[in-house]
Amino acid sequence: MANSSKTNIPKNVGIIMDGNGRWALKNSLKISQGHKHGVDIVRDIVEESLKQNIKSLTLYAFSSENWKRPKAEINAIKTLIVQAINKQVPELKEQKVRLKFFGHLNDFGKKIIDKITYAENETKCKSCKLNLNIALGYGGQQDILDVVLKISKKISSGKIDLKDINMKLINDFSSVPVDQIDLLIRTGGDKRVSNFLLYQIAYAEIHFVKKLWPDYTKQDFKRNIKKYF
Repeated sequence: MANSSKTNIPKNVGIIMDGNGRWALKNSLKISQGHKHGVDIVRDIVEESLKQNIKSLTLYAFSSENWKRPKAEINAIKTLIVQAINKQVPELKEQKVRLKFFGHLNDFGKKIIDKITYAENETKCKSCKLNLNIALGYGGQQDILDVVLKISKKISSGKIDLKDINMKLINDFSSVPVDQIDLLIRTGGDKRVSNFLLYQIAYAEIHFVKKLWPDYTKQDFKRNIKKYF
């Protein structure tokens, strides 16, 4: 069943930014340098999203499964998160881009939580041009489980009745800031969704791109948007 409300321009785009590590190895660089270059690509895609009048851009920055990676790589990613916020928040604020982080954020520790709170507060705006949603410590299955637990507690306490459960309620209890994804893009060559936005991509058009994320360009992004129908 197709989504009858779909237009030629996707309003809500999600991206699985895969390939930073492989790109680094391919170019004889440290893994952390691959992630650093990947952050630079995000900046380009945000700029193009603004030009394309996209409403929301939701990025898979760190999955719940990524905690299994080497400790040195995880620490490098944490440092990169802080550096990226310090560097890019003033620019995002000027561009009227609102930042929102979601997932199991508390797992990242107080320093990162404080930076996230700062970034979200600094980029609040009444007439934002783009909502930039960043998934950290996020997993789609875990998010659905969290929703079930939250709703179950409300039912047990008598605050919600079974008849009140609907799709809107599920979205309300989800940590994901966007209800529906129109276009999902995955770089890196793999053809799977890797536990990303499982509930929100129900009607999404999915584009798999062979390029590794650090090689992905504005032109590639424009081609993906143009192919959307």
